Amino acid sequence: MSCDISAGRLEPCKNVQGGVKCLYIINFEDITGITYLTTAGNEDVIEAVTGSPNAYKYEVRGGTNLEQSITSDRTAGTTFVTQTITAVLKKQDIATHKQVKLLSWGRPRVIVQDYNNNFWLCGQDNGCDLTTGAISTGTAMGDASAYTLTLVAEEAMSAPFLDCSSESGLSGNGITVVAGT
Repeated sequence: MSCDISAGRLEPCKNVQGGVKCLYIINFEDITGITYLTTAGNEDVIEAVTGSPNAYKYEVRGGTNLEQSITSDRTAGTTFVTQTITAVLKKQDIATHKQVKLLSWGRPRVIVQDYNNNFWLCGQDNGCDLTTGAISTGTAMGDASAYTLTLVAEEAMSAPFLDCSSESGLSGNGITVVAGT
């Protein structure tokens, strides 16, 4: 049966860190194709994308996370994954205000980079929707002045890894990183 598991897993070392380091937002239509590695055990890893997409870099520190929830229904025979990115963009400004508006209108793909230099492509097939957003200024001097955004994608599988371990590796995958200002 093709859905039988094929490997076990040992208890890993405690040498990783939690948290999201950067988000790279790509307009949905800018990726026209995706190829995967063909080496055994890595068939779900993205080797390259076509279409020469720009990935707009958003540095985030604290308050940003990626959660992927798997939902299976025995009766319906279905499985899907909800990919939820919660992002906090500190300090409000005119340029970010405009980009948040455009995010709410589009359905981008989002690359998430964690502090272990793992890169995942969220919204690969269906894109991500900005489902909720808050533009808030706190009441006290130490409160945040920020954008809090929730981007959600529903996909057949969890977000695939990209075959890179640094931002410069994204260009090897056919992606141009556009740094923020």
